Amino acid sequence: MNTQEIANRLVELCRQGDWETCYKELYSPDVWSIEPEGAMGGQVQGMEAIAEKGKKWNEAMEEFHGSEIGEPIVAGNHFSFTMTMDATFKGVGREKMEEICVYEVKDGKIVKEQFFYEVAPQPQG
Repeated sequence: MNTQEIANRLVELCRQGDWETCYKELYSPDVWSIEPEGAMGGQVQGMEAIAEKGKKWNEAMEEFHGSEIGEPIVAGNHFSFTMTMDATFKGVGREKMEEICVYEVKDGKIVKEQFFYEVAPQPQG
């Protein structure tokens, strides 16, 4: 698949909430995943690390209320789309998160994902 086809397929699967198929079908085993500084998950490499990051994310969530996935924008071997999530998190409450998701493709697989969103400042103590 080329970058546009991968972008379209990822958007389709994300809209269905089918994360498992996303990872199995579209991702390189050595993929990098990068969250903003100060966010849960940090920077990890490999499918096992991404699975662990996803597990922690799910454990932090009390209730998922829905999401919206924008249309992909492709430039060369990169693509991006917007994602809005509405969820209630343990100890935090309900939040509506807006982010830009950016992906890099090499040899027909996603080799890097990076997410850009506002991270609440942590209390100093």
